[in-house]
Amino acid sequence: MRKTSFSSLVFAFLTSISLAATAAPSSNKPETPTPISAQVSKVEQSSKVSLNSADAETLRRDLFGIGTAKAKAIIAYRESNGPFTAVDELLEVKGIGKALLEKNRDRLEVN
Repeated sequence: MRKTSFSSLVFAFLTSISLAATAAPSSNKPETPTPISAQVSKVEQSSKVSLNSADAETLRRDLFGIGTAKAKAIIAYRESNGPFTAVDELLEVKGIGKALLEKNRDRLEVN
């Protein structure tokens, strides 16, 4: 009985040492990850949607509250009236209101 309990204790001790050694952090200094909110804001700042060149998929994907139908309406307006001269001109598209424009104003550009 003593022999069995002693060998069980030794086994448990060696197992815990083995686990601790493999779970220990490496001696290299780990790189601090960038918070997701900072990553998102970098993407938002660098990629604005051009009302005059974006396709329907880009409009739908990158703008809040714009689905397939509204994206197609924006493109139809652009094709029938020429290029947008200002972001506020988006209000003339059927289905686009002031609230929707304000949600997306920082994401839009006219060039």
